[in-house]
Amino acid sequence: MTILAVFRSRAQTLDFISRLKAAGAPVQAVPTPKEAGVGCGISAKFEARFMDKAKLVLSKRPYSSFSGFLGEGRYLGS
Repeated sequence: MTILAVFRSRAQTLDFISRLKAAGAPVQAVPTPKEAGVGCGISAKFEARFMDKAKLVLSKRPYSSFSGFLGEGRYLGS
């Protein structure tokens, strides 16, 4: 399953992507779907098997603009 990490800040999205890549997870910037109802227009896309790494990156940085995770068109929490 593909996961999107949705942020309200482009700068924080790009920082998250950089840090998640450094942690060894393949991740890319993609347009935020309208269904998200929030966001800056850009999200981080990665495979579900890297969710633990994504949560670790989030725990080490105060991403105030993080809105949550989306998977298969539904909100998965933050």
